[in-house]
Amino acid sequence: MKMIKTEKILHLKSCRGRKVRVVREHYLREKVPCYSSVCQADCENDGKVLPGDLTHYVVPDVGVVLDYLEILEFRELQGIVFTQTTCQAVQHNKGRRQYNRLRNLLKDPRHDCVLFANEFQEYSYCEREKGESQERWQTRCVYAAAVWYHNHLAGMMDVVMITEDQKAIAQYSSLNSGVYVISVQDFLRNFWPDLQAAHDLYSSVSQALQEKESESSQKEFSEHLPAEVLEAGIKSGRYIKGTLNVSKHRAQNEASIMTDGLSDKNKDLSWGVMVFGVKNRNRAVHGDVVVVELLPKSEWRGKVTALSEGQGEEKSGEENESKPMPTGRVVGILQRNWRDYVVTFPPRDGTQSQSRNSQRILAVPWDHRIPKIRISTQQADTLQDHRVVVRIDSWESTSLYPNGHSVQVLGRAGELESEVQTILIENCIHVPPFSDAQLREMPVNSPEKPWRMDPSQVTERRDLRGTHLVFSIDPRGCEDVDDTLSIRSIAGGKLLELGVHIADVTHFVTEGSLTDLEARTRATTYYLADRRYDMLPAALSADLCSLLGGVDRYAMSVLWELDAETLAVTKVWYGRTIIRSSYQLYYELAQALLNGEEAEVPELTKLTSEERDAKLAQLTQALEMLTHVARHLRAQRDKGGALELEGVEVRAQLDEERNITALVPRQPLEVHETVAECMIYANHWVARKIQEKFPHQALLRCHPQPREDFFNQLLESASAGGFAIDTRTNKALADSLDRAVDPQDPLVNRLLRMMATTAMSQALYFSTGLLSQDQFYHYGLALDRYTHFTSPIRRYADIVVHRLLTAAIAMDTTGAEPGKPLAGHKELDETAQHINNKNRAAKQAQKLSTELFQCLFFKERDPQTDPHCVADAVIYAIRDNGVLVFVPEYGVKAPVYLKNREGQVVSAGKDGGCDWQSGSVRRSSDHISTTSVGGTSTFRLFDHITVRISVRSSNFHADSLNLEVISNKPHSSAEPKKPRPQGRSNLVQEVVRLAEEASQQAQEKEARRPKLSKEEREYRQSKTPNLYSLLEEVRELALTDLEMAAQVCATTA
Repeated sequence: MKMIKTEKILHLKSCRGRKVRVVREHYLREKVPCYSSVCQADCENDGKVLPGDLTHYVVPDVGVVLDYLEILEFRELQGIVFTQTTCQAVQHNKGRRQYNRLRNLLKDPRHDCVLFANEFQEYSYCEREKGESQERWQTRCVYAAAVWYHNHLAGMMDVVMITEDQKAIAQYSSLNSGVYVISVQDFLRNFWPDLQAAHDLYSSVSQALQEKESESSQKEFSEHLPAEVLEAGIKSGRYIKGTLNVSKHRAQNEASIMTDGLSDKNKDLSWGVMVFGVKNRNRAVHGDVVVVELLPKSEWRGKVTALSEGQGEEKSGEENESKPMPTGRVVGILQRNWRDYVVTFPPRDGTQSQSRNSQRILAVPWDHRIPKIRISTQQADTLQDHRVVVRIDSWESTSLYPNGHSVQVLGRAGELESEVQTILIENCIHVPPFSDAQLREMPVNSPEKPWRMDPSQVTERRDLRGTHLVFSIDPRGCEDVDDTLSIRSIAGGKLLELGVHIADVTHFVTEGSLTDLEARTRATTYYLADRRYDMLPAALSADLCSLLGGVDRYAMSVLWELDAETLAVTKVWYGRTIIRSSYQLYYELAQALLNGEEAEVPELTKLTSEERDAKLAQLTQALEMLTHVARHLRAQRDKGGALELEGVEVRAQLDEERNITALVPRQPLEVHETVAECMIYANHWVARKIQEKFPHQALLRCHPQPREDFFNQLLESASAGGFAIDTRTNKALADSLDRAVDPQDPLVNRLLRMMATTAMSQALYFSTGLLSQDQFYHYGLALDRYTHFTSPIRRYADIVVHRLLTAAIAMDTTGAEPGKPLAGHKELDETAQHINNKNRAAKQAQKLSTELFQCLFFKERDPQTDPHCVADAVIYAIRDNGVLVFVPEYGVKAPVYLKNREGQVVSAGKDGGCDWQSGSVRRSSDHISTTSVGGTSTFRLFDHITVRISVRSSNFHADSLNLEVISNKPHSSAEPKKPRPQGRSNLVQEVVRLAEEASQQAQEKEARRPKLSKEEREYRQSKTPNLYSLLEEVRELALTDLEMAAQVCATTA
C-alpha cells in the first residue's frame, strides 16, 4: 500500500481568531472495486455490479450531479458510475438531504449505478495543483476516473463522461480513444432520443439555472444566520427549533412551530410559537425545520377563531385560543424539506416577465400553504390551466418568491385523472407499475403450469388440512384473503383451540429482493375512492398469498389452547402451517348462520341433504364457539378501558366485471366484532412474542394517551348537551361516552365519539430499542403491547413482523441466534418512521379522494332546483361567525357561515326559512345568535338545520363544498333517527357513472388527441379496489371525521 500525505488548512474562527491547520493522511490502493461485470482484474465486487451487455458506461461530472441528478434518477439510464469526487461535492454543496438522495440511489438495486472510490485508486487519483480552482480539479478527477475505467476494462467498454463545462469538452473530448466527453444535452439526443420526459426535464432545469440570478438586487428578506450561530442560540435558549406548520385556512398570515420538549420549561410555549406574516416566515416553506427568535411580548398575536373561507375541521385545543401566544420570526433554516409540488399555470395576462427564449411565470401551488413559485418555461401558453409538477431550486433573499423548474405535466385542471394524480403527488405517493424484473421474481401459476407446494415445505410445516376446520369471513366478493380462522374442542371438551391463520407472504417475498424493496418503498396499499394501488403484485396479493377456499396455501398460524370454562390461555403455539380453507364466508352469510336463519353456503350446494345438514351444523357450531370466545376477549379489553370510537363500515357494490359501482354504509353486525377481536388477539400475542425474544429490535405499534387540551371541543360540546365526559383515563372516557346518549337523537352520541376520535393522537409503529416499556401501551385498545401481524398482503409492517416472528420461532426450535442478522433498532426505527409517514400519506390521499368525488357529485347539479343538494345537517361546533355541521346523508363535515363578508347575518323567519340581512352575531359556548331587523335567530349545538350544498370551484386548488343554511329547522324529508341509507350509494354510483361516460368520450376522442406520455399511460395501476382492505381502510366514508378517524382506526387497527 502506498501512502501520500496531504495537508489542508481549515480556517476556523475561535475567540482569539486563530486558524487551525488540519493534516489528513490519504491512502492510495492499487486494487479498488470497479463494480463492473466485465472486469477481468478480479476486483472484489461485492453487491451491485454494472451489467456487461451495455454499449457504454456513463460518468457524470460534479456539475451534472449537482444540477441534473433528477435526470440520472431515470431507471432507463443504465451503467452510471458516480465518483467519490462527485459524491463529496454533493455532500458539501447541496446538504444532507440531497446527499442522502444520492446515497439511496446508489443503494437501490433497481437502479444500475455504482460508486467508484476514485480518490483512493492509485492510478485515478489526481493531486490538486497549486493555483488550480476546485472546479477544474474536480473535473480533472472525474475525467481521470473515466480514463481509468476504460483502461481497467481493457477497452471492452466505452466510457462517456457527461459535463456542462464547455472548456472541459474542448480539452478532453479527443485525448483518449474510447473515452468520450459530451454535454448532457448531446448525451440525451444521441443515446436517448425517445426518452422525452428526460429531455423536457433537462430543458426545464437548464432554463431555471440560466435565470437563477435574481433580476432585483433589493433585499426582500433578511439573511439567515450562520449554522454555528443558530446552534449556539438553540443551546443557550435564545432561539427555538421546530418544524414550520403553515395554517391551511390562513396561509398568508398564520404559521406555527411546535416546540417539543420546551413546554415543560416554559408553559408559554405549550401551544408552540406563532410566526405571523410572510416577512417573519423569512423564506421558510411549510415542512422546513427552522430556527425562530421570539418577538417582544408586545408584538405577540393570537390565532383567529372565526371561520375563514374554505375552512374545514381544526384540531381541538387550538380553536378557542384567541389570547396572544408566543410569536416569533424565522432567523435560520436548518433543513429544507422541499418536495414535488403540483402547481397550475395561470392564464397569461401580460404582466409576467419574458426573455428571448422563455417566460417567467408565477405558478400557483395546489396546496394553499405553499407560496407561488417562479418557473421559467418556453411552454407558458401551452400550459395555461394545466396541473404541472414542479420542484423548488432556490429562494434568494432578493426575491419575493422561490425559483423552480417544471418536472412533469399531469393534464388540464379539473379533469379526473389530473386531479387524482395531483392527490398522489401532493402526498409523495409514487406507485409506478411493477417492473418486469420484479414480476420475474413471482412464482408461476397458470393452467399450463400450476403452482405446487414445495415438498420440503410440506415436511417442515405443520399440516392442518386434515385436522382443522378453517374458514374465512370477509366482505362479499373478497379476492385477497389475508386471514382465516379455526376453532375446535379438544381434550374431551375440556379445552378449546382457537386458531388465526395469516397468509405467509414472507415465503414468497425474500428480504432484499426487488419485490421486497418496492413493497417497503410503498409501505402500504393505497385506496382511493375509485381505485387502489397494490403494495404487492397481483400474482401474490390476489392469488398465491390469498387464502382462498378449497386450495392449499402456506400460512403463519397462532394457535391458543383455552380452558373451556374460563377461556384462560393454557398454551400458545406459533408456526408455519399448511391450510386449506373449507369455507369462504361473507359477513352477512356468517351472521345469518349465527342467527339460525335459512342461508345457502356455496360450498355445500352440491352435497346430499344429509351431508349438507351435517356440515352446516359443524360450521354453525364453530361460528357460535368463535362468537363466544370473541365476546369474552372484548369484555376483557373493555375492563382495561378499550375505546369504541365512531366508524361506519361500507360495503362495495360490484358490476359483472367486478368493478365497484357504489359504496353503501352497512349495518354493523356482531360477526364484524368477532373477526376484529380475533385479529386484535393475534396481533397482541405476536407482539408479546417478538418483544420478549428481541427486546431491543421488535416492531410494535403504540397509541399514546392524547393531550388533555385536545379534548376541549369534546368537553365543551358534551357539557353544552348536558353530558359529563371524563377524559382522565381511557376507561373513564369509554364509560362516559357510553353514558352520553340522547334517546331522541342517536346522532348526538355518534358526534361525541367523532370528537373523541379527532382528539386522539396517532397510533405509530416504533422500534422497542428506542422507547421504554411503559411507552409501549396502546391507549385505544387498552393493551400493553400491540403490533400488526394479520395483513401482510397490504401492510409492510406486517411483513417485518412476520420475519421477526419467524426468527423467534427458529430460536425456540434450535436455541441458536438467527442465521441472518436482524435489523438494529436504529435501522428498524428508520423503517418504522418511513411506514408511519406513508400511512399518513395514504390516509390523507384517501380523504382528499373522497372529497374529490363528493365535489364531482354536486358539481353538475343545480343547487337551486336539485333535491339532492338540500340535506339535513347537525351542528357540532360553534365559531365566532358560524357553525360547523355534519351532513349524515353524505358523510360531509363543513362550515356554515352565519355572517358574510358584507356584514350581513342569517335571519330566520317564522317558518324557519333563512335570508341575509344587516345585523350582528353573538357567540356563546352552546349556541350562536344573530340579531337583525327580522328579530333574533338562535342556532344551538346539536340542532338539526337544513342546508343547501353547492361546489366552490377553483382553477388553482381543489374544489370544495359550500354549505348554506336555508332553514333553521330539520330538513322536511329528513328522519334524524334514520338518515336516508342510499345517499352515499347514490353519490358514488352517480360519480362513477359520470366518470365512465367521460372515459368513453375520451376514448372516442383519442385519435384527435396527442399520445399520452409513458408516465400518464402507466400511472394508473388498478381500477378495482381490494374489497377486504377497502372495508378496513375507508371507515370514514359515512360518519367518521375524514381527517382524523384513520389515526385510531377505530378498534381494529
